[in-house]
Amino acid sequence: MEFKDYYKVLGVARDATADEIKKAFRKGARKYHPDINAGADAEAMFKDVNEAYEVLKDPERRAAYDQLGKEPPQGQGRYQPPPDWDNGFAFSEGGPQGDEGFSDFFETLFRRGSGPTGGMRMGSGRGADSHGRVEISIEDAYSGADRILSLRSPVVGPNGTVTMQDRKVSVHVPKGVSAGQHIRLAGQGAPGAKAAGDLFLEVAFAPHPIYRPEGKDLYLDLPIAPWEAALGGHVVMPTPGGKVDLRIPENARSGQKMRLKGKGLPGTPAGNIYATLKIVNPKVETEEARAFFEKMAKDLAFDPRAGLGGK
Repeated sequence: MEFKDYYKVLGVARDATADEIKKAFRKGARKYHPDINAGADAEAMFKDVNEAYEVLKDPERRAAYDQLGKEPPQGQGRYQPPPDWDNGFAFSEGGPQGDEGFSDFFETLFRRGSGPTGGMRMGSGRGADSHGRVEISIEDAYSGADRILSLRSPVVGPNGTVTMQDRKVSVHVPKGVSAGQHIRLAGQGAPGAKAAGDLFLEVAFAPHPIYRPEGKDLYLDLPIAPWEAALGGHVVMPTPGGKVDLRIPENARSGQKMRLKGKGLPGTPAGNIYATLKIVNPKVETEEARAFFEKMAKDLAFDPRAGLGGK
């Protein structure tokens, strides 16, 4: 997607006050309004001005946007935000609905699964719902966990500048939660005249040295010795839910996939674990080991390249 420099669109500095941003928006909206400007690019510029103001007028979205930094150098391909750009933020959602949709850049950053709320709900006095992100380990998803999450919330000062205020919230991670799922914390969203909104936390898994999660399933590479692959047998394999006994078939191949049904993330139904066999040869570090491999090479009529053809 294309990076959007919202400060450049409005023609203001990155440390502009709320009043300066509002004045720049009004100026740009008048300049590019389709009823006033019949230029070929007026409509597109009008949408850009509205989108920029939608982000920069809101202290929470502006603070999260500033976390991205400036536009990347040219020639680096399509822009992709860093995976943890919004860590620790909880900001209200919002923006246009229906045919007034904004760019892919806006949609990627500020639209979440909890749905747009767009500020305090008219007539209810209830604050807007907010969203954030909580990163857990795969092991936490097996047993559940309690976490204290630090969030940064922007506060507008008397002169219109934005400063960050830290707050901590307690969150219970339920057993069997999946990446991308949302945890709702009632009353932890934006304040309102009568009640605060809710906070929706999107669950993400921290990178794991062994497992690769996909939905409720886990994938891993399982090292086995050459004799385990040739002779078959049973190996003890650790999993996040405890050790399991896995039967290796005779003449197993490197790359062969084994399924451990129901041993993935808990749920109804539970996920599976898929172990891809990876044959690992021992190092030849002694004369005895070298003699063993030389004898095997002599006694076994085995050509691993026989299927390549040729003489």
